[in-house]
Amino acid sequence: MPFAQLVIGPPGSGKSTYCNGMHQFMSAIGRKCSIVNLDPANDNTSYPCALDIRSIVTLEEVMDEEGLGPNGGVMYALEELEENVEWLEEGLSRLGQDYVLFDCPGQVELFTHHQSLKRIFARMQKMGYRLVVVHLVDAHYCSDPSKYISILLLSLRSMLQLDLPHVNVLSKIDLLHTYGPLPFNLDFYTDVQDLSYLLPLLSDDPRTARFAKLNEAIVDLVENFALVNFETLAVEDKKSMTHLLQTIDRAGGYAFGEAEGAGDSVWAIAMRGGWSVGMEAKDIQERWIDAKDEWDEHERKMEEEERKAAEARLQQEEEMGMM
Repeated sequence: MPFAQLVIGPPGSGKSTYCNGMHQFMSAIGRKCSIVNLDPANDNTSYPCALDIRSIVTLEEVMDEEGLGPNGGVMYALEELEENVEWLEEGLSRLGQDYVLFDCPGQVELFTHHQSLKRIFARMQKMGYRLVVVHLVDAHYCSDPSKYISILLLSLRSMLQLDLPHVNVLSKIDLLHTYGPLPFNLDFYTDVQDLSYLLPLLSDDPRTARFAKLNEAIVDLVENFALVNFETLAVEDKKSMTHLLQTIDRAGGYAFGEAEGAGDSVWAIAMRGGWSVGMEAKDIQERWIDAKDEWDEHERKMEEEERKAAEARLQQEEEMGMM
């Protein structure tokens, strides 16, 4: 039974960077992984692409031939893929039991109300794939209450539309400190509880003050569904990637099935070694927001000490071999 991540999110949320980083991470832990590009506008992938939608349809061709703009062109291209879904099924069958990452387009219409992507995912499920949606949104939206409300609505709508195991992720958490202090601690934004505390901030903002009743209704809506929460991600940080992959494995069932540990020898060692220890919201806030510079310096020194220790061991082994 193959497993897969469906990587979605608005433009600029870091989907392709995530796919590249997760592919490298999985390769390092011994998990065989392939990437499928479903974005007809992505003509410069930074990762090895096992299947690419652009081999059957490109955004440029659609815009020229159909006279559509970029958004309409992407939606048309996904409809073309749905019509030719056998191409995708044949390509996936050649990947065997590889863990697959699907790099999806960034147009939010595709995962909020348009049906093509949803129907394509349903065909994958019929092939036996265990799917998990990984929804990336830029962490900088937490710095503005009105923007944070917008990503709550986007995340909720995507969860209801796709109706699949779903992991929402605040990406680029390592850059959040550059947007100034947050009104609340990070766990307020990740746990998505007590949203009524946002209402005074929205009332103080001239852009949103006149929508007081609408703001209150949106807050009540999100809280009543009680579906949305967020993980965090710094794609270049080993602990962050480990913690997120653990969460995704549990959501999709990989952590509980026969696939657990299948070729993941390094992953098993990582779990015993506590790679994801210290990934509570308060730890993440200290690492990436409150004391980022101090932690950067601490980790640099640790890496330097590890490098020197490795060089010393290598030199010692060479001397032992010469005796």
